Amino acid sequence: MREDFLHYLWKHKKIDVLKLVTSGNEPVEIISTGQHNLNSGPDFFNAQLRIGEQLWAGNVEIHLKSSDWFLHSHETDKAYDNVILHVVWEHDTDVFRKDNSKLPTLVLRDFVNQVTINNYHTLMNNSHNWINCETDFANVDDFIAQNWLERLYFERLEEKSKTVETLLKKSNNDWEAVLFKLMAKNFGLKVNGEAFFSLANSIDFSIIRKLYSNVKQLEALLFGQADLLNETIEDAYYIDLQNEYKYLKQKFKLKNEGVLPLHYFRLRPTNFPTIRIAQLAMLYHLQQNLFSKLISLGTLKEFYNVLCNGTSEFWQTHYTFGKSSKSSQKIISKSFIDLLLINTIIPLKYCYAKQNGKDINEEILKLIQEIKSEKNSIVNKFQSLRPVSTSALQSQALLQLKNSYCDKNKCLQCAVGNSLLNRK
Repeated sequence: MREDFLHYLWKHKKIDVLKLVTSGNEPVEIISTGQHNLNSGPDFFNAQLRIGEQLWAGNVEIHLKSSDWFLHSHETDKAYDNVILHVVWEHDTDVFRKDNSKLPTLVLRDFVNQVTINNYHTLMNNSHNWINCETDFANVDDFIAQNWLERLYFERLEEKSKTVETLLKKSNNDWEAVLFKLMAKNFGLKVNGEAFFSLANSIDFSIIRKLYSNVKQLEALLFGQADLLNETIEDAYYIDLQNEYKYLKQKFKLKNEGVLPLHYFRLRPTNFPTIRIAQLAMLYHLQQNLFSKLISLGTLKEFYNVLCNGTSEFWQTHYTFGKSSKSSQKIISKSFIDLLLINTIIPLKYCYAKQNGKDINEEILKLIQEIKSEKNSIVNKFQSLRPVSTSALQSQALLQLKNSYCDKNKCLQCAVGNSLLNRK
């Protein structure tokens, strides 16, 4: 038995509320269970109870055992002076207030349906499984599952908004600069994401603005800051970039000591960091004021039209500087744009709307549901349990479910877990 289960029982009144009595046999009527406190102090604030003939307003503290009151030194903590009811699973000692009156105690185990207890043990005693509800996940009502996934998606958006807000503070609310940093990180994908992010952070975005019109200067800036122009390669374009970067470095007093090294290991040539940097440079060359453009778009087709750019001519016959290859356009693919939308553009649109007091949840739902479901080990495993992911909304929500709930055993805070606890 865990204390969070007792919190769940009390908060949701999963007890026989019509028969509640204290350990001293006084009847208890719950008018309000109070506000659940997830920080320090009593577990529920501002509860309203009738104990015996007396109406009480105050706090409720919950423990597995009554003696935990003393184990946690609540008797010396003023924060607990206003506790009006001690809710426990096992009553092994009385607790007294400072005026020596006995604190009323409610023993929950006497008022909980045995089926609920059995469901709880069945759910929580599956630590050997991939997720606790692995054997029952497929049986959860579809309406409950889909509504919970939608909530989880917006919960994930809220978490991503915190990153955006942090970057905004550091850039004096320059949304274009924040977009550039997050776009750069996504262009690096999982392997080079942090390296690309460090690259973007090494450049003041005002420099990008000044170089918009010259793609060769943008390439020189990005490749130079990424430490990719320090070799001796007999190629006219490479030498031009070296000379251009040398000029830019001196003009803008550039430093790149904090830029992380790039990796090529196990990457397909189309995902080489050289190609992604070239695509990023061309994107900012062709689509100036990119943030303003993206904020105004609504449909998936519109985003594809703006973001389906290629590279400069040199990269049509190269994947790296030192070796030529068969000619190909190396256009940013729709699947790659989907990732940009999922991880950068939609979170930015959401955060921007929220800061401007606008509700665009329906617009975001429509857009994210147009995007195909991601394929990764977590989504694939959920799909094997139950075909639940039909779009990026569900795939993002499943990542949130696994990482923030399943892996942390937060079944009691999960709609899926709750539905299984409430089975008859």
